[in-house]
Amino acid sequence: MCPVRVHWHVKLNYKDYWRVKVAITNFNYRMNYTMWTLVVQHPNLNNVTQVFSFDYKPLVPYESVNDTGMFYGTKFYNDLLMEAGPSGNVQSEVLLQKDKNTFTFRQGWAFPRKVYFNGEECMLPPPDTYPFLPNSAHAKLAGFSALACSAILLLLALW
Repeated sequence: MCPVRVHWHVKLNYKDYWRVKVAITNFNYRMNYTMWTLVVQHPNLNNVTQVFSFDYKPLVPYESVNDTGMFYGTKFYNDLLMEAGPSGNVQSEVLLQKDKNTFTFRQGWAFPRKVYFNGEECMLPPPDTYPFLPNSAHAKLAGFSALACSAILLLLALW
């Protein structure tokens, strides 16, 4: 059983990149986790561009498949996951590049397939229960709103 809660949140969806927030919360009042590790299996981990406040190492058992990575705390910053309470939370953001040939947000692929904390598997819901996400960032509507305002002003001027 997973001793912590791992929250994987798709934070932003850019045109060429997407940003994920990873938060680990400790609910065990009697346990501090020092030198913790979080292993994540995800199909887009081969496109990790930047990890902001955790350390990251790709785990590549097969050279052709790079879908597993290990996150761990930065020494003296967040390597100690304190007991439950206000300090019982560590978090980071991961920036991943989009590769439309190998990765899509469809059918839950934005979320990890497997997660392990300190070697213990964390149970995840099946992929078909995840919410559906758009594959690309939203188009800017500034041009449309400017056009609509211009049309309204023109109608008012003609009236």
